[in-house]
Amino acid sequence: MTPRTLEAQAQLRAEYKANPNLAMVTDHASTRSIDPADPFHSLVIPKAGADAAIPVGVHSAVGGPYDAPCPGDLLCAALAACQDSSIRMVAAGLGIELTALEVHVQGKVDVRGALGVQKDVPVGFQSIISDVHLQAKPGTSPEMLAKLQTAADRCCVVMQTLQTPPQVRTAYHM
Repeated sequence: MTPRTLEAQAQLRAEYKANPNLAMVTDHASTRSIDPADPFHSLVIPKAGADAAIPVGVHSAVGGPYDAPCPGDLLCAALAACQDSSIRMVAAGLGIELTALEVHVQGKVDVRGALGVQKDVPVGFQSIISDVHLQAKPGTSPEMLAKLQTAADRCCVVMQTLQTPPQVRTAYHM
């Protein structure tokens, strides 16, 4: 992070302390059908008004062709991206120079629940494992790396959301 970015974050922290309402943001995503008759493919648009649309498919484990990322892949991607950016921002704030960073996320799900095959199998991931491979500039103390890990985990919005999920409400408009 550049000194200008650190300065901008310091200014935001001060503003949010003075006016907490300014810290409330709303993220967006929506879907759009490629072909409404195709049950296996759609597009997800991660931000309102964004030009980027991500093709989404259905996993072969539930009958789809799995020729595009499925929603579970996108959930894993969201966690990987959030952890990556949290680690990078915290490292910069602590003055830790990273020389390499990769985050690999794997989610395991027993699809018998989603397919209604076995009622006692929950619908959803049974486990999510995140492997973070990072290297810092030689000479970085183990204490600073431990501080980085603790702070990055605390700051990762997606990880914290998965660990303490909010209530999700769905409104159908037919």
